[in-house]
This record gives sequence, C-alpha cells and structure tokens, in this order.
Amino acid sequence: MQNGTINVQTENIFPIIKKFLYSDHEIFLRELVSNAVDACQKLKTLSSVGEFKGELGDLRVEVIIDEKNKTLTVRDNGIGMTQAEVEKYINQIAFSGAEEFVSKYQKQDNAIIGHFGLGFYSSFMVSKQVEIHTKSFKDEEGVKWSCDGSPNYEMTALDKANRGTDIVMHIADDSTEFLEKARISGILNKYCKFLPVEIKFGTNERTEKEKDAEGKEVEGGKETKIVEDNIVNNMSPAWIKAPADLKEEDYANFYRELYPFAEEPMFHIHLNVDYPFNLTGILYFPKFKNNMDMNRNKIQLYSNQVFITDAVEEIVPDFLTLLHGVIDSPDIPLNVSRSYLQSDANVKKISNHISKKVADKLQEMFKNNREDFEAKWDDIKIFMEYGMLSDDKFYDRAASFFLFKNTEGKYFTLEEYKEHVKTLQTNKDGNVVCLYAANADEQHSFIQAAKDRSYDVLLLETPLTAHLVGKLEQKNEKTTFVRVDGDTLDKLIEKEEEVPSKLSKDQEEQLKPVFEGVVSKDKFTVDIKPMDSNEGPVIITQAEFMRRMKEQQAVGGGNPMFGMMPEMYQLVVNANHELVGELVELKDEDKKKDLTKQLVDLALLGHGLLKGADLTNFIKRSVSLISK
Repeated sequence: MQNGTINVQTENIFPIIKKFLYSDHEIFLRELVSNAVDACQKLKTLSSVGEFKGELGDLRVEVIIDEKNKTLTVRDNGIGMTQAEVEKYINQIAFSGAEEFVSKYQKQDNAIIGHFGLGFYSSFMVSKQVEIHTKSFKDEEGVKWSCDGSPNYEMTALDKANRGTDIVMHIADDSTEFLEKARISGILNKYCKFLPVEIKFGTNERTEKEKDAEGKEVEGGKETKIVEDNIVNNMSPAWIKAPADLKEEDYANFYRELYPFAEEPMFHIHLNVDYPFNLTGILYFPKFKNNMDMNRNKIQLYSNQVFITDAVEEIVPDFLTLLHGVIDSPDIPLNVSRSYLQSDANVKKISNHISKKVADKLQEMFKNNREDFEAKWDDIKIFMEYGMLSDDKFYDRAASFFLFKNTEGKYFTLEEYKEHVKTLQTNKDGNVVCLYAANADEQHSFIQAAKDRSYDVLLLETPLTAHLVGKLEQKNEKTTFVRVDGDTLDKLIEKEEEVPSKLSKDQEEQLKPVFEGVVSKDKFTVDIKPMDSNEGPVIITQAEFMRRMKEQQAVGGGNPMFGMMPEMYQLVVNANHELVGELVELKDEDKKKDLTKQLVDLALLGHGLLKGADLTNFIKRSVSLISK
C-alpha cells in the first residue's frame, strides 16, 4: 500500500474545483464519461498502429448506480492505467494525459476528447470519496486509488481481471440526486447522446411471443422475456457522415432525434470543413415566427461529439442563432472546464465561414429553383431581414436574392421591383418610391387608393420593417420606402405638376378651424390639400419619419427619445372632394359640425382609431343620418 499527497500547484484545490471550476455540478458526469470514451479511443488508436496486439472486443462505457451502497460508477474497457500512470496523471493535477497522447499520435484519425487533465477531479463535486479501479492493457498488476477529497490519497495493488478503469464515486449527502436513475438518464441524454463509443446505462426488458416458421405469432404460444442493454447514445450521428452518404430522409430523422416535438424544418445546410480548421455540423431552417426569440438557443455546440453548450452566440453571428442543429469543432477554444468559450482567432474564422455557407445555400436555392424559394420566403423572411440588418457581409451576399412580395402575391428582388415600378413611381427628384403596407387589412383603403392610381404596393409586415427600409435606403441610391398611409399619394410620390385646388385660399382658411374643432389638438394636425377628387374626403396619415423612428425604438436600436413621444397624426382634408365642397357652402353651423364630425370619424374608423364612446356616438349619428 502506498500513501501520499497529491501534487497540486494551488493549495487546497478541491474546494476551488467544487465551487468555481464548473458552472453546474452535473457536468462531472460528462467529464468522466468523456474520459472513459477517451480511454477506449486511445486503445483503438494503439491497435491501429500495432502497439496493442490483443483483442479490442466491444469497446464500451457503462454508468452504474448502486443505490444500496450509494455509489455511482463510470466503467470502461479501454486503455487502463499502470501504477506509474496513476502517479503521473492522477496524483499531479492539471497534467493532461490526453494532451500528451494527442501530441504523440496527432496524425491518427481517432479523436481524443479531453485536453485539460482536470476532468477526473470534477467527481469530487458530488462525492465524499472517489476510488479508481484500473488495469492497463499492458497486463500489469491492477491498481486501486482512493481519496476523500483532501490532498491525501491511498494507492494499493488490485486483483482486477479485465483491462480498463472504474471510477467509483461515493455520493455525498448533499448530492443524492445523482443516485436517481431519471437524473442520470437526463444528464447522459444531454451531454453524451452522440459520443463515439457505446454508452450503457441499465437494461431494457421486453416480452416476445412465440412465432411460427413464417414469423407469425402463435396463439397461446410461450412468451419469452428479453433483457437488452440500454444503449443511450447514437455513435454515428448524421453530422459526422459525408453529405454524399445521406439522403433527405436521414436529415429529417436526425432533426427528429434532436427535437422530437418540433415542427419539421424547411431545409438544411451540411457543414463539412477540414481546412483551415475542422468544422462539421448540420444547420436546419425552421419556420420562423415574427417573435424571433422563440427560436433561439437551438443550435448545439459539440467538441468531438461531446455536448458543450447551446448558447453559441460567440461561435455564430447573432442572426444565425435563429437556426437549429449541430456544430462540432475540436478547434473551438474552451476554458479549462469546457463550459465556456475563449476568445480566439479561429472563432471569428469559423463564424464567418458559417455565415458564408448559409448565404451560399440560400443563393443556390434561389438560382436553382426560384419557385420553391418563393414558396419558402414568407417563413424565412424575418431571418433574412435580421441577417441583413446585423451583418454587413451577409447583406452584401444576400442582397441579390432578398425578395419583396407585393399585395398581389408576386415576388421581386429589389432591382426587379425598381424596374417594375419606375415608370409611374419615380418622383420629381428622380427617386424610385417603393410604397409599402404593414397590414393589408388595416391599410386596405390606402392600398386601394394607390391601386386606383396604378401604383404598386409591397407588403412589409415584420417587426424589423422600420430598420430594414432604413438600411435599404442607405445601401441603394435614388430609392426610398414610404408606407402607404404616410401621407397623401401626391405627397408620397411628388411629381413636377401640382394638382390645382377647387377651393380658394379664403375657403381653406375658413374650413381649417371647423375640422380642428372636432379633433384633439394634442394628437392631430389639420391640413387642407388638393388631391385627386376620387380619393376620400378626409384621410388620416402618420408622418413616415416619426412613425419609423418609434417603430425602430420599439424593437431596439432606435433613439429612446422617439419612444417617449406621443402618437401624432395628420388629418388631411381633400380640397377637391365633392363633400368638402358642399361643406364649405353649408350655412347651418350645426349641420356643418355634424357633417364634419361624420367625415372625420369615417377617416378615423378606416385607420382603426375610432374607439369607445366616439365609436358609439358615430354609430348613433350614422343611424340618425340614414333615417332622415
């Protein structure tokens, strides 16, 4: 028997490990299972280069709960350790056996997970005592190592029949949750679901009925209980395979494996890079909702098939966190506990590459099957908008296939659309004016008025619209976007010729206070303008600049000052409308006020602004006018 003191560089390191090294105590199981997988992978590597001549057998890791003895064991039949190796790798904290092994066998294909040497000591976060039972593949005598969490350990010879290592954790009184099958199963499913070596946790039982020669069940036949090992991982997930070896069905099945209850995705992108960094993965496009936050934190980050995190903001641009799927790269730098990312040049390169691959995939879809791309557009447009707003490189790549849909349901790129409308919708300053609506139903009267003038109207309906149109105007000269209810059509698309007014200046000045008298001065400004006689007698508009600033502030990124300002509208009276002309001639002041109020309420109703008592009074007044 040998007693000793663990060689540590920091005095009393165990409390530090327990309290500060790992963000979540459950990660101990990830570390130990990963180490066990490493031990199996190492043996496979040694066998492949001829340094191990024996039988590999079925390499496996087992996780075993012993409720009676209150132990949790992680067992492998991998490389094992000699006494000298226990001395070197266990008794000297922070010396990474995996790091040394990788440097020696770096040209081999079998990936080694561990890079840090502290993973084993995470077991002390949940244990009052930890034992190692190990025997090397070199067929030397087995070794038992034991430690109670102090720097002192005990090491003895062990009569162990098979190669490999058992980590036996005597679970502490404050961590008994880790003796519950459901808890352990959940951790294994989270962190170890795709490890490359078989992971066993318990057994499954099923009953099989007796069958005849044709394979049909025999009525009243004997039943046999079948006990099978419960293997919790898929050792060969889709992302580690070559795209050429996968069918659409394989991608769909893998998505269901990742997200069992999610709606089917629209399409996917397979990442497969080996230079200048290693990166594999599959990203899926879900059907995006207008509430973008609903889709976040669905990309899972792995390092050599070990789950690290689903918070990947530092690995991919923010807009790509709306995607679902898996990214796996051993070149992503992690901190000592493998819990957090570290700043590194590779991270930026990987981020840029993923963004480019996404843009390339979308462009390929647009070019190869535009009809299908258009069919998917409404479900991906908010993703596209967010990407173009938050990433200039993505904007430059995507601008040529970003689509706009008009109220007729037709799709255009921006250049196509400008060509489509330039004849009628170029204003006196030579700017192509793109009219748009945010809601086809609520702004129907304005859309119809524009159509009556043979103008075209786009539908821009997402929360990002105000930011998007501002970005598009910055990037495209002689192009402006105005919402169709932002002003009168003659003001939205100003031409050289002016529409003459049927009212004199005196009549306009007499009429203005009449309308001002029936609206709130704090909310409305009144303007009398000559318009096409076919347009409404009174129109409610909201200035494009002010409304856009308020909308930008509402979703973030705008000037907070605009968010605090009250809603303001313009009440525009059509000087050329027949009813306005009649209103001017009315001598009965009560009738004039009633008619004025009726015209204003009709405009408010069309804008969705007539509510409460005002709406009730409008209905009563309308009934009264009809009955006369």
